[in-house]
Amino acid sequence: MVKMTFAIQHKFSSDLLGFQDRKVLVLTTSGKSFEGIMKSVDPDRMHVFLQDAKDEGGQSYPALFIPGTIVQQIVVEEKAINLQALAEILEKTFPRMVKVDESGGLIVVADRVRVTAAGVTGVGPTADKVKKIYEDFVKAQT
Repeated sequence: MVKMTFAIQHKFSSDLLGFQDRKVLVLTTSGKSFEGIMKSVDPDRMHVFLQDAKDEGGQSYPALFIPGTIVQQIVVEEKAINLQALAEILEKTFPRMVKVDESGGLIVVADRVRVTAAGVTGVGPTADKVKKIYEDFVKAQT
C-alpha cells in the first residue's frame, strides 16, 4: 500500500509541475482569482508563484506568491502540447540532439535550446529553426 501511495503522490507532483510556464487561473478560498504564468509550485504545500499576474479586477502584478493555505483550485487556461510528438519532429531536423523530460514539460535541443508549452528559449540559428518548427507544430494543433 505504501508503494502505491508513493506512486500516486509522485504522479500528482509530476502532473502539477507540468503546469509550470503555462497560463493558469488560481481560485482562492476567499473567492479571489488570479491569472498568470505559473513559474513554480510546491506540490506538497500547494504554494503557487505567478509571473505577469492579474486579479479579477484587472490589477497587474509582475510577480505574485499565493500561499497554499488559500489555494482552492488551479485551472490551466491553455491546451497542452504533445511534447513527445514535437520531439519526434525535432529529432528529424536535429538527429540525436533532442532530449525530452515530460515530467518537467521540457524538450532540450543541442544542450542549449529549451522548449516548453510556453515557447522556445535560446538564441542563434538552432534556436531560430526550433522556434519555426514549434510555431508550425502549435499552429497545426489548433
